[in-house]
Amino acid sequence: MGEGSTFVGLDVHKERISVAMVRSGQRVPVEWQVPNEVGAVRRLAKKLMRESGGDVECCYEAGPCGYTVQRRFRAEGVSCIVVAPALIPVKPGERIKTDRRDARKLAELLRAGVLTEVHPPSREEEAVRDLCRCREDIREDLLRCRHRLGKMLLRRGLVFIGGRPWTARHRQWLRSVALEHDAELRVYEDYLLAVEQLEARLAAIDATLEEVSHQEPHAERVGWLRCFRGIDTVTAMTLVAELHDFRRFTSARALMAYLGLVPSEHSSSDRVRRGSITTTGNSHVRRVLIEAAWHYRHRPGVGAPLTARRQGQPARVIAIADRAQLRLHRRYGRLVLGLGKPKGKAVTAVARELVGFIWAVLHDPTIAEAVRDAA
Repeated sequence: MGEGSTFVGLDVHKERISVAMVRSGQRVPVEWQVPNEVGAVRRLAKKLMRESGGDVECCYEAGPCGYTVQRRFRAEGVSCIVVAPALIPVKPGERIKTDRRDARKLAELLRAGVLTEVHPPSREEEAVRDLCRCREDIREDLLRCRHRLGKMLLRRGLVFIGGRPWTARHRQWLRSVALEHDAELRVYEDYLLAVEQLEARLAAIDATLEEVSHQEPHAERVGWLRCFRGIDTVTAMTLVAELHDFRRFTSARALMAYLGLVPSEHSSSDRVRRGSITTTGNSHVRRVLIEAAWHYRHRPGVGAPLTARRQGQPARVIAIADRAQLRLHRRYGRLVLGLGKPKGKAVTAVARELVGFIWAVLHDPTIAEAVRDAA
């Protein structure tokens, strides 16, 4: 941006957008509001281009409105970025918050160059990401419905003691449950129907994810990730869909920090204080990585399912995945058995190191070159 640049902060809501425009050398911003509609956003973009002479930069916070406004601005040739809300500087003494103040603050911080941009996905990447998040929502709903059914039976003294719940034996026991009153029978049938419906929805979403995973640009990276122990199609698709462009992470440490798997720190002078992980960034990826990390508490080995997943994959990817098994299992054992750390902490540390191996696979140019040569 040159000396004559114009900076625009947008506070975007469902119904309206608060606009604050700061021109070069101007201290007091120009403020107004426009409806959050296609035509109004298009007219706003043209107005900003006209009044600024073409050298204009806009920004707004990431939120429930997504990237629609950004795409509409860029379609009109106006530069617009989406910024991370958690990384916006906050003055300790600020106690008043309004849409106008938020828009003005964004414009001023954009001019100062202290905002952190969120990497926007394409429409196709966002669609696949929503598919993965839809599966996660169904999975959470299914867990709640199963709990409701189990607690309803528990209140009546009906407890399954024949093994793990939701196995074939448990389902057979559910079909044999007899209740005395019509009202509680109706409740039981409704809870059971909700469980069965969500299981059917989950199976349908899994089938769609499996189909998408075999299509480009996902098939190659998903195939590589499935070579790791604890990572199958759903986890691999979640990693690919949520992170999309891996090239923006220049190092494994940068990816670890983005996923909130690095320790928090509050150090000053000679005093160093580190705490629990930061839990910032993408919680969806962090969750599936920690789930995958639990597999590394077992002794290294390659069973039949993992062998099948590795068929046709590059030898270098398999070698990295095998090194990950050996190192992460030793890491888990050293933390739990050697240092007496809680298993949860040890698994979190394993997940952090697993990120390094995943980054190495997805950033190794020799793997892609070997695949192209083989084709």
